[in-house]
Amino acid sequence: MSKKTKIFKIIIFIIFIIILIGITSYLIPVIKNLSTESGQAEFKQKVNESGFLGFLMLFGLQFAQIFLFVIPGEPIEILAGVCYGSIWGTIFIMISATIISIFIYILVHKFGRKFIYEFINENKIKKIEENKIFQNPKTIRFIIFILFFIPGTPKDLLTYIAALLPIKLKDFIIISTIARIPSIVSSTLAGEKLLSGNWQFSLIIYGITFLIVAIIILIMRKFDKNKITDEAIKIIK
Repeated sequence: MSKKTKIFKIIIFIIFIIILIGITSYLIPVIKNLSTESGQAEFKQKVNESGFLGFLMLFGLQFAQIFLFVIPGEPIEILAGVCYGSIWGTIFIMISATIISIFIYILVHKFGRKFIYEFINENKIKKIEENKIFQNPKTIRFIIFILFFIPGTPKDLLTYIAALLPIKLKDFIIISTIARIPSIVSSTLAGEKLLSGNWQFSLIIYGITFLIVAIIILIMRKFDKNKITDEAIKIIK
């Protein structure tokens, strides 16, 4: 990793921490009272007063999360649900994730593999590139979908690698966006319920979502006679 890249990643990480501290310190006085109606009203007022700055700060957090791909995305999705509700929180996360993914895809196309090597181990990239299932135009769309759909897979790593695979930007964005929906909706809905102090319902939402995802994955694997899903997960991890 070059010195410039290290400095850039450090700057992005510092910005992430500053924004996170800023949001926390701004909202912490009312977070303590979220279990009360007055506390919830005060929180919503704080969010409304932040206006465009609030959107910008949340976008900054998500940019750092995807660009650095070492920060879990769920807390930011939950925060979006807390601040803007499940519907607008989901819309915000999906739009911002699309913008950031397009930005990274274009950067990789412009600067090539060397740009990715600054962020990801070169051997890991070559291992994925040289694998037949990732270079097969007939299977790559299915692989992208299933890897973005399954919880716990390195989705943001895939955003970097997608530009090296036989898939167009438009197809990648559409497939990855659709596959993200269950995870984003469950997180933003959980965040919305946290705002009303309904912690138990948030846990139920996650439980139901994971159950549905698990059932769909089992069904897809049953029809995946060549076991490309298992191979893709093994390679990407």
